[in-house]
Amino acid sequence: MATSKTVRPRRPPASLAVTVDLVIFTVRDGQLQVLLIKRGNVPYRGEAALPGGFVRDGEALDEAARRELREETGVASDSLHLEQLHAYGDPGRDPRGRIITIAYLALGPDLPMPLAGTDASAAHWIPVSAILDGQITLAFDHEEILRDALERARSQLEHTTIATAFCKEPFTIADLRQIYEAVWGVPLDPSNFRRKVMKTEGFVISVGERRLPDIGRPAALFRRGLAETLTPPLTRSGSFSC
Repeated sequence: MATSKTVRPRRPPASLAVTVDLVIFTVRDGQLQVLLIKRGNVPYRGEAALPGGFVRDGEALDEAARRELREETGVASDSLHLEQLHAYGDPGRDPRGRIITIAYLALGPDLPMPLAGTDASAAHWIPVSAILDGQITLAFDHEEILRDALERARSQLEHTTIATAFCKEPFTIADLRQIYEAVWGVPLDPSNFRRKVMKTEGFVISVGERRLPDIGRPAALFRRGLAETLTPPLTRSGSFSC
């Protein structure tokens, strides 16, 4: 005789929501800066935070990131390098409930002043150093996200040509060096840096023109080359630092 199996009732799905948060870096006035908003809604109303928001039904993650970028800051995604950074899902990270966020890293050249919208009451470029030094605190776990994004950006400058995403074309080797110095936070020897860049095939391509400075010799102009990775890498501990 067949025995009946005990049917256990299914547990109802836990309440779960997904957001996207954006770490947007640019170099302004020789400093690495990040775009922060002033939150207009609870929780953390009035506090500094990374721009972001909830993913809508039927919306892809990348699509949500581009929408939030546009709605909260007025910055167009087509002017940026945009990539997924990491997922953050600590159960206590958001007082509104079980919310997982997908963080994105965005890089752009000397981006314009942002325009706040939707649930952001203001948006500003802030030096990353002000957050790392504790002068500014961020809502949620956004400082952890920012620090992870900073390390990703620093590492990518070692192994890829992503530094050119910070440069408006055409640019000089000095312009490119200033990007490395701002992101890494260390001074670099100009001669050693130039030699390493020029020896890396496909990193930069000469446009055959020169920029006339107010003082000094004309500087050769370049654009981004076809290479995506740097072989050998330009390591932070390399010999071209001062």
